[in-house]
Amino acid sequence: MATKGKTLTFDSSPSGKKSLARSKKAGLQFPVGRIAHFLRIGKYVQRIVTEAPIFLAADFEYLATEVLEIAGNVARDNKRSRIVPRHIQLTVRHDEELNTLLDDVIICSSGVIPKNHKNL
Repeated sequence: MATKGKTLTFDSSPSGKKSLARSKKAGLQFPVGRIAHFLRIGKYVQRIVTEAPIFLAADFEYLATEVLEIAGNVARDNKRSRIVPRHIQLTVRHDEELNTLLDDVIICSSGVIPKNHKNL
């Protein structure tokens, strides 16, 4: 019996519903499962609440969109169509909250922030 032109599908779930990823359920782009995996193998705590990786993924996604939005504005101000590390450096160092969060971070190939010394 050939099933020409037809594909057979088998659902592993007994109810016939397809399973959704936790990222899709939460409406996020960042991978909730991967963050949960890193929390588990990192041995940060003995127990991890099921909402913890969702909350972390939402935080990471918010920070990424915030930085990329402002870096896109900086790139447009410099008449560029692509975001380069220099634009991210300018974004982070000019925003007070991002600067305190990423104070010890060195962004490669981004140069330094132009600053006039008071004594000059």
